[in-house]
Amino acid sequence: MKMKKLTAVLMTAAMAASMMAGCGSTAPEAPAAQAPAKTETSAAEEAPATEEAPATEEAPAGPVEITVTTTFAGEDSNAQNYKNAVAAWEAETGNTVSDTSATSDETFKTRIITDFETGSEPDVLFFFNGADANDFVNAGKVVSIDDIRAEFPEFASNMNDDLIAASPADGVKYAVPVNGYWEAMFVNTTVLDAAGVSMPGADYTWDQFLEDCQKIKDAGYAPIAAALGNIPHYWWEFAIFNQQTPDNHLNIPGAADDAVGSQWVAGLEDIKTLYEKGYFPDNTLSATDDETFAMFTDGKAAFLLDGSWKVGGIVGSCQSDPEDPSTLDADKLAGFDVTYFPGKGNRKTTDMIGGLSMGYYITTKAWEDPDKKAAAVSFVEYMTSDEVVPLFAQHTASALKNAPAVDESQFNALQVKAMSMMSGVTSLTGAVQDLFNGDCRVSTFDGMPEIVTGSVSAADAVQEGIDVYKDTLE
Repeated sequence: MKMKKLTAVLMTAAMAASMMAGCGSTAPEAPAAQAPAKTETSAAEEAPATEEAPATEEAPAGPVEITVTTTFAGEDSNAQNYKNAVAAWEAETGNTVSDTSATSDETFKTRIITDFETGSEPDVLFFFNGADANDFVNAGKVVSIDDIRAEFPEFASNMNDDLIAASPADGVKYAVPVNGYWEAMFVNTTVLDAAGVSMPGADYTWDQFLEDCQKIKDAGYAPIAAALGNIPHYWWEFAIFNQQTPDNHLNIPGAADDAVGSQWVAGLEDIKTLYEKGYFPDNTLSATDDETFAMFTDGKAAFLLDGSWKVGGIVGSCQSDPEDPSTLDADKLAGFDVTYFPGKGNRKTTDMIGGLSMGYYITTKAWEDPDKKAAAVSFVEYMTSDEVVPLFAQHTASALKNAPAVDESQFNALQVKAMSMMSGVTSLTGAVQDLFNGDCRVSTFDGMPEIVTGSVSAADAVQEGIDVYKDTLE
């Protein structure tokens, strides 16, 4: 079936209406930006006016260096796009970037918070716009988009403001988004074929999933590639979502035994059931996420629940040189697919987790530095321009008002499959874990091994997290 060519704006607009279709483009190298062509002027035109117009901005004395931290690192599919764009901005402006980017995980988040607390924050930060940013937002360590626009009126003017998320700390918008995300279930179809299991579709149910997991286990494979002792995040999110609907998924429970709290407990107990049935790897409680990901790409496990950023890692695993797309083994890549997480209850299988959860912040530290202020604004404007954003958004989403048309022929096979999946999405809902502060998640994230082995009840773990959450509100 021929897929429609949609822009990222249409994709995100449909997302807001809970009926979404999406696509993007592959990630060609970001072209170096070209300065406007100079025109010849006469001597009279070049002569200074008798009265000088007042300067609106004080330009820095010369090139400056700004420190930038992002999550475009490691196996993130946009890591190279980021490097290309930084190089292009440096060439255009003469400024330089001291890059301290790192792969996003809980350690990275803690590092960022610590940097702000110790005065070591970067000038520009690409980071989450949910509760993870509350500490430095409340401390006044970042500058709002409105305050930046007061001095630089065109800042982020190419963005649809309705799609820029406000901070839950104060309802103010700080971060300019680049690309969105989705979370879904990747599939090693070679393993499915060996186990006699069909590729799941848009009507795939939880009960069918359990039956398929048993067949896969009986065939000698691990049904689910997941490191519950390291990264249980995605299973936590979808298992809870499966007890709910998009309308109430972002509600935080008041207690483990209230309506929402009971749904959280039921979700965690579903994960415990999967563990007891042996559907996770034998070493799921001690393995790292990298190890279980390798199981999936090496054909030892069937299902991998992860985010849209994992497309790059899977494609890279099919290249003899992970850094060189020309070394792609197309036949190997053909053995991977992506589909919806199996539905249960009132959640439709095609209701997905996703959104625009990250963006570029300009820190107060840079804003108050007369040499760095303009450079920081220039950098964010470049990285969020109509030309650069589509390179990052690819097959996901953006907040651009006027996203350029895309060329579907430039997608690799897995990206094409992701586009096909996204064309059937009925809704995108943000991750509730982004509203549940890091410390609140310890009892159920770090404590997942205890929950699934039964040494701690799901209800007690959920209640502990809720108690910590309530403390953060005081």
